[in-house]
Amino acid sequence: MMRFVGRCAVILLGGMMCMPAGAGTGFTKLHKTHRVKPLKLQVARLLADPAVSRSHWGIAVTKMDGKPIYALNAGQFFQPASNAKLFTTAAAMALLGPETTFDTRVAARGVFDGTAKLTGDLVLIGGGDANLSGRALPYLSPAERPVPPPPAPAALRYLEQMADQVAATGLKVVNGDVVGDDTLFPWEPYAADWAIDDTIWGYGSPLSALTINDNQIKVTVTPGDAAGKPATVAIDPAVPYYTLDVSVTTGAAKSESSVQMERLLGSKVLHIYGAIALDAQPDVEEVAIQDPAEYAAIALKAMLEARGIEVTGVARSEHWDLRERRGFLDQTNEPLDPGLLDGRLGTGCGDAGRPELRAGEKVIASHQSSTLLEDVVATNKVSQNLHAELLLHHLGKRLTCTGSTAQGARVVRSFLENAGIDKDDFVFFDGSGLSGHDLVTPQATAKLLQYASTQPWFEDWKSSLPVGGVDGTLAGRFTQTPLKGHVFAKTGTLGEARALSGYIDCASGGTVIFSIMVDNHAPHSRADEAVMDKIVAAIAETN
Repeated sequence: MMRFVGRCAVILLGGMMCMPAGAGTGFTKLHKTHRVKPLKLQVARLLADPAVSRSHWGIAVTKMDGKPIYALNAGQFFQPASNAKLFTTAAAMALLGPETTFDTRVAARGVFDGTAKLTGDLVLIGGGDANLSGRALPYLSPAERPVPPPPAPAALRYLEQMADQVAATGLKVVNGDVVGDDTLFPWEPYAADWAIDDTIWGYGSPLSALTINDNQIKVTVTPGDAAGKPATVAIDPAVPYYTLDVSVTTGAAKSESSVQMERLLGSKVLHIYGAIALDAQPDVEEVAIQDPAEYAAIALKAMLEARGIEVTGVARSEHWDLRERRGFLDQTNEPLDPGLLDGRLGTGCGDAGRPELRAGEKVIASHQSSTLLEDVVATNKVSQNLHAELLLHHLGKRLTCTGSTAQGARVVRSFLENAGIDKDDFVFFDGSGLSGHDLVTPQATAKLLQYASTQPWFEDWKSSLPVGGVDGTLAGRFTQTPLKGHVFAKTGTLGEARALSGYIDCASGGTVIFSIMVDNHAPHSRADEAVMDKIVAAIAETN
């Protein structure tokens, strides 16, 4: 038997169970109406569901000080998917700093005749800015966004601004080329074991130090005005880059639509074929740009010509081809000197976000990025793969002078080891989690979350995590009390792997750390996600 005294239940056989003011009415009512089963029993019941019982599950739950609460296969490897972004963005916050910015510059490489004529090339120099796009920053949650929403900014607005700056110098003739220079980082467009069928789509776009519009274009297929007529295809931005091979017909009303898009790796021919029903909504897809630096050069050349500047040459790209790359393990086994990680040793690598000019180059236009913190928030909220990869390369550039994938992974590895995470608990081949070679244990993820909570950048970094029922990739999950607004976690999905790791405000009024990972769930099934969310609820209820 029990009776309630204030917010405490006095158990007449002895003892007291208190519900602090921070617990919330949802949890209070739950505890008053039934006795909560131990977390271990609840998890066992949930994972016995035939829809998920054949999958491989791993769970780690700890207090904020790292003291274990519950573990299931917590020391086994799982594919982290986009949980890898937790590790990359934490390293970036710690080692690059939340106020870091990156510069994109237009430089004249040649000889001026007064101000009107340049004999030489005009070079667009990429500084690794992830947000040369129409993305609005800082990120706003749906509740914070204005209603009605304002018109979306132009995708190439910052390139237009730099073209205006060039025109303002009085330049009228470029006797040379317009060059997209992304040599700040080696030309490694894809990390190890990225799926070949991901590379056509925006979420698998290639990495470049000269990133433009997230290195993707929007392709919209709209049905014709009658069945049997060709469909129409629109490209945004309207930059003449891909050759379109279109064979899409308009099907009868209520017929099945089946629009397909294909592009061979390295090709600039985009094949679009199939059928779209007469009454169907337009099919809108985000398609990756094959060579972002070349694309940016083509766009800038057209903008300069539209402003009355004659360009006699072509638009082209310049890459740093790291032909002598060693293998991943050769470059990453040796940890960095801890002095590099805590700032006691200078790297001698210069400003990672502002590449040095070559001899004879003169800057005539520039754009400074938003802060690293604003980019980290956007990266984690919407799970932006390309941006995480850029952060990885910046880490490699800043601390090892080589902004390669392998050196970025080496920096992250050294950061994690320095944070006290077991070196045998993780393997990263990229920064976003798209690589099928990435492996991590739930206990390593929980350790990272605990370590972050002790750092001066923690509150800013935690604010980058999606919030259950509120924003980002968790806007549609945990939408009811008591969990709405009380789950702060990074999602992850890759093939038949799923992950969710972060922090939960619990029934006790306190906060705990959790990491839940599942591999080999049934294809095309979301049963594991539903069970995962129930496990989160059980963690909150029992702690």
